[in-house]
Amino acid sequence: MKKGRKRLALVLVSTIALAAFVAPPAEKYFEIAKSLDIFSTLFKEVNAYYVDDIDPKKLVDQGINGMLENLDPYTVYISEDETESFSIQTTGQYAGIGALIGIVNNKTVVTHPYFGFPAYRAGVRVGDEFVSVDGRDMKGKPSSAVSAALKGKPKTEVEIVLHRPGLSDDIKFKIQRERIKISNVVYSGMIDGTTGYIKLDDFTPGAGKEVEEAVLHLKSNGAKRLILDLRDNPGGLLYEAINIVNIFIPRNKEVVSTKGKAADWNKTYTTLNEPVDTEIPLAVLTSNGSASAAEIVAGSLQDYDRAVLIGERTFGKGLVQTTRPLAYNAQLKVTTAKYYIPSGRCIQALDYAHRHSDGSVDRFADSLKSEFKTAHGRKVYDGHGLDPDVAVAPETFGSAASELVTSGLMFEYASMYCAENTAPASLKGFRLSDAEYNKFAAWVKTQDFSYSDQMEKRADDLIAAAKNEKYYSELSASLTDLKNRITANRANDFVKFRKEISSLLEMEIAFHYGLNAGQAEASIDRDPDVLEGLKVLADEARYKNILVPHQ
Repeated sequence: MKKGRKRLALVLVSTIALAAFVAPPAEKYFEIAKSLDIFSTLFKEVNAYYVDDIDPKKLVDQGINGMLENLDPYTVYISEDETESFSIQTTGQYAGIGALIGIVNNKTVVTHPYFGFPAYRAGVRVGDEFVSVDGRDMKGKPSSAVSAALKGKPKTEVEIVLHRPGLSDDIKFKIQRERIKISNVVYSGMIDGTTGYIKLDDFTPGAGKEVEEAVLHLKSNGAKRLILDLRDNPGGLLYEAINIVNIFIPRNKEVVSTKGKAADWNKTYTTLNEPVDTEIPLAVLTSNGSASAAEIVAGSLQDYDRAVLIGERTFGKGLVQTTRPLAYNAQLKVTTAKYYIPSGRCIQALDYAHRHSDGSVDRFADSLKSEFKTAHGRKVYDGHGLDPDVAVAPETFGSAASELVTSGLMFEYASMYCAENTAPASLKGFRLSDAEYNKFAAWVKTQDFSYSDQMEKRADDLIAAAKNEKYYSELSASLTDLKNRITANRANDFVKFRKEISSLLEMEIAFHYGLNAGQAEASIDRDPDVLEGLKVLADEARYKNILVPHQ
């Protein structure tokens, strides 16, 4: 069965891809018609004569996805069944109780009740485990099943039963569904007496308005400088990126242009409104996860020398997608153009047009990168994302800390901690005491927590290589001693890595208490990128010097 499906997908890919190499239009259209005819007759034959029953929809879907795999990862087929989920991703809107659901330690739990929405207002908390929804048992069910049960028409009621860590009895809630619009700005506030901070996580409808309102609110509270945090923002709607740039750039200024194969996609987008503030010192925080619309905002502000970029090089997604309708309510999200920011550069980092035989792609070679100039004449380059003006090395964590997060144990302990301890009046400067940290370490030991760090994996590889090369008998004593020393050393991991483990746990507890706002408050005084932003903005001479060209 699997072989038949793979062959069908391969034939679909091969036959349709063939048409792309034929130059004359008449021949090209003939090859397209010929390829589709071959696919249609092939499918009929497989459906009629293959030895086992097949699922026609599944087989065709696999053929479509196999074809699109040869393009970029942003060109995807969206079946009718997936349109609702796709709509939620692009608009940030749906009807439900306003809570994100996930699996933690094989339990289906609330991972994020959105602030101000029905679940939050009813008292649902991070870490609450689902017992039932409208009388249907939800224990052990996948998060998608629970999420589907919670969604429904606005103004309808749903009854949920939750188990909360620290309580013996389950809690019953009756919650009325409503239209949910997820906020793009997850936190804004004053870091100190003169510096405002805005964390933007998405570019769904209204993002520009939310940022504008945050800027105005912060300025009314005394902000003389601003930090706009775009780290790990995957992007979204192009016009919202333009609206955000327009807050800091005068009207009638080019923000981005798009160029595609079809002339319809060759467009230039400019700012349309009067800006809020073209002078306030601005730092934009970026990371390897800042992509697409986030890069348009950061790149445009960099090209106009309007902001200092701080952090890491961005992801490098310079491709524009458009959703096209297909038959039977299906859709195609297809890459239609590349975008170019005001300096003229395209920051696309991966060369999807030249795939290797194994399907892998390379980053554009340094030799192919071109130099461009910002408004003030600073040198910037295309082909690899945006380079920050002030680089900050990313935080790294040892295996012990990372595994505690991915295992779900840190999340589960934070749920128990918050059930047993009243939230502090402010989460700024929140730290765990030695006794609280030791309590966590003791609890982890009761959970059969185990992991392999890089040193242990390398030791195992060395032992395997010694056995394969027939040297193990001579080296066994030394190799065994090495493995034992590594294992013994790991017994002290909770002491050796106390700083990073406790920091991550404090962030998780802060999120449980106060969601995004709580986590932001707790992290600001220890966040390397934010601290660097504060330094740059506080030093007026340094800030201005960064924004002028240097020989």
